[in-house]
Amino acid sequence: MGVVAGTCASLLMALPAFANPRLVVDVNSLKVYEHQDIFQKWYPASLTKLMTAYTAFRAIKSGQLALTSPVVMTKNAASEPPSKMFYKPGQAMTLDSALKMMLVKSANDVAVAIAETVGGSEPAFIDRMNSEARRIGMTSSHFVNANGLPGPGQYTTARDLAVLAITLKREFPEYASYFSLEGFTTGKKDYPNYNMLIGRFEGADGMKTGFICASGFNQVSSATRDGRSVVSVVLGEDSLGARADESARLLQMALTTSGAAKPSLVQIAPYGETRDLVADVSKQICSQAAAKVRSEGRDEAGRQKLLSPFIHEINRPLKLAFAGLIPGSGDKLAKAGSDPAGQGDVANVPIPVPRPSL
Repeated sequence: MGVVAGTCASLLMALPAFANPRLVVDVNSLKVYEHQDIFQKWYPASLTKLMTAYTAFRAIKSGQLALTSPVVMTKNAASEPPSKMFYKPGQAMTLDSALKMMLVKSANDVAVAIAETVGGSEPAFIDRMNSEARRIGMTSSHFVNANGLPGPGQYTTARDLAVLAITLKREFPEYASYFSLEGFTTGKKDYPNYNMLIGRFEGADGMKTGFICASGFNQVSSATRDGRSVVSVVLGEDSLGARADESARLLQMALTTSGAAKPSLVQIAPYGETRDLVADVSKQICSQAAAKVRSEGRDEAGRQKLLSPFIHEINRPLKLAFAGLIPGSGDKLAKAGSDPAGQGDVANVPIPVPRPSL
């Protein structure tokens, strides 16, 4: 047995009883082609930003805001840890640019700035997030912030994330392009999408990745071929490449398989002995052994190796959208820079620094 294989085997033996949740479901029929531990509570990490985007879209739909509305960086938002844009308090961007930065770069500071713009304060926005989650049927989710950084009481399930992704695609098809961007540019710097399926998997059109030590490498993906759209959720993988490979496997299988005999998402009853416990895989994901395996899983250029036969290289420049600051913003510091009250303490769950890159 080789060194890498032996280390991988040791890591697998060390994993807790939590099996990695995953499922793939047809957006229109709700047929579930494969599912595993979809009711196990999990830290959502930056998949939380899908809920932030949905809540913002609802505010636009109600007429409260427009895509051209300014989003001002406050002191509270600017204080968030990476991944972030590092904008200064008082600088502003349109909501359109902010959504691109949040969904492509997974910028934590921008997510909080969006929350404060939509809700008036981050706590008020979080109340909206949870209200929207309950309304659309996310029965085992609770949010305590807008960006997915770990905190007490923050959790979701693979089943609920599928409900959210399907709702986004059904209710807001006009905003689908935000989830399928290959990257964006500020004019000074380019930012590729962390989602390694966009532009590389046939029909891939979204949605979001996420990573903290406690939850591992997570991904919500969507793809459309021949008029059929499917959504997959993969939680707790051990690397960028592994979550992309598994997402591609699930999407490919669903897009090439009949769903005639498959159960509907609404018909699957809760199951699993540990569904009331929020899984924490920090010791496995952020150990030195795991980091070594991930390092050995990169090519000579430092890129994560992908093993899926369904993912191909992009042999052209990335298609980049523009997202940047409003010219002249930040000349005077915004007055709305104080930290909102009632944020609470951050849970003792390790956060990876620096964030893994492509």
